[in-house]
Amino acid sequence: MTVDFHLGAAALAERVRAGDISAADLSEAYLARVAVLDPRLNAFTELTAERARAEARLVDAQLQVGKDPGPLAGVPFAVKNLMDIQGFSTLAGSRINRDHPPADADATLIQRLRAAGAVLFGALNMGEYAYDFTGENIHYGPSRNPHDPERMPGGSSGGSGTAVGAGMVPLALGSDTNGSIRVPASLCGIFGLKPTFGGLSRAGSFPFCASLDHLGPFGRATRDLALAFDAMQGPDPLDPVCSSAVPMPVGGELERGAEGLRIAVLGEYFEQGAVPEALAAVTRVADALAVTRRVNLPEPARARAAAYVITASEAANLHRERLRSRPGDFDPAVRDRLLAAALMPGHWYLQAQRFRRWYHRAVLKVFEEVDVLIAPATPCTAPAIGQQTMLIGDTEVLVRPNLGLYTQPISFAGLPVVVAPIRDVSQLPMGVQLIAAPGQEAHALRVSTALEAAGVAAAWPVPGV
Repeated sequence: MTVDFHLGAAALAERVRAGDISAADLSEAYLARVAVLDPRLNAFTELTAERARAEARLVDAQLQVGKDPGPLAGVPFAVKNLMDIQGFSTLAGSRINRDHPPADADATLIQRLRAAGAVLFGALNMGEYAYDFTGENIHYGPSRNPHDPERMPGGSSGGSGTAVGAGMVPLALGSDTNGSIRVPASLCGIFGLKPTFGGLSRAGSFPFCASLDHLGPFGRATRDLALAFDAMQGPDPLDPVCSSAVPMPVGGELERGAEGLRIAVLGEYFEQGAVPEALAAVTRVADALAVTRRVNLPEPARARAAAYVITASEAANLHRERLRSRPGDFDPAVRDRLLAAALMPGHWYLQAQRFRRWYHRAVLKVFEEVDVLIAPATPCTAPAIGQQTMLIGDTEVLVRPNLGLYTQPISFAGLPVVVAPIRDVSQLPMGVQLIAAPGQEAHALRVSTALEAAGVAAAWPVPGV
């Protein structure tokens, strides 16, 4: 079987399980593609090729004796380099972490994907310490957008977006504190899932802001996200936030589509500053779903401001000793923001957390009336690598913080979100956020599935070799 690199994880696993292709041959095809594309796109910081070959052989051996290797049988995947891979130092996009000892075990989510039959290909590039929306890294070079290598893939999970968007792996993991799964998914033309806060274990990952950090998958179809999410769910005593999480399988819900769901478009704040293509993507989704209702979130701009305060405060505290001992080894843009945050009064942080509790309660009231909200994922398509400013409405603003304009108020409330890439609205990828109430990932995934069935949402074609 010739490998079609446009296919997603679910479709490839079906072919492996059916015996149409061996896991070993599938891995070799993807390793060959990485060898050709990655020197240009710079998605990987570590390629675990021999480990991948051994894991693929194990999948084939299980199939040969009639044993089920799992729902992701033979599927190549890679992870943002803030997740522990046994035998390697966890870089978190930094120079300083190169000196850390190798991890003695894989991160929990890697272990769970491996138990589902997936095959680990390695670690992916990212913004330093995840404090980034661009996908640029001064230590390891920028990851590049697979649909225009002169443009950003988004960040901080830039390598993850690039790898899946380019068809170097059909599945990847990233992290999302303020938008770092959703921004790359939008700019790279793929699907991404930021789960409910605490819904997936973060054990074995290097933190950015512990009270806002999420881990989640990228894929080439909604079903990929559902398969990966179901495989990774479950409580983990190693992550206190996830220690009592109750698995809520979503795979069986997809066929229901959007039927019976109350859906609305987010207005006001989520319309201001967006380029016409972003608004066109939302309109196309609303039209496909026959949605006419519009609602507003309470105080989204203040939520974004409070998210900045909490993110910066926790990150500055985490890196305090590194800032003292090795300031010259930071990206200056990251270092300077952390130093500034270290000087913020403590009561700012406390007040931001108080506001967060109020905001969470107020957002839940919105979900008493609706099940899924639609909003742009990014205010624009991918800026050029190195671009410093862009227009939000008529105002020139910095690129790095403002790519998360529409994502930060959502993760601040810990809501689950699917980003779906919308077809035929722009020359470069543009995604929408499908936002649900906490614990209701299935609602967002069902709407994404309906958009695929209607021909409105689809991953952008992978680039030719």
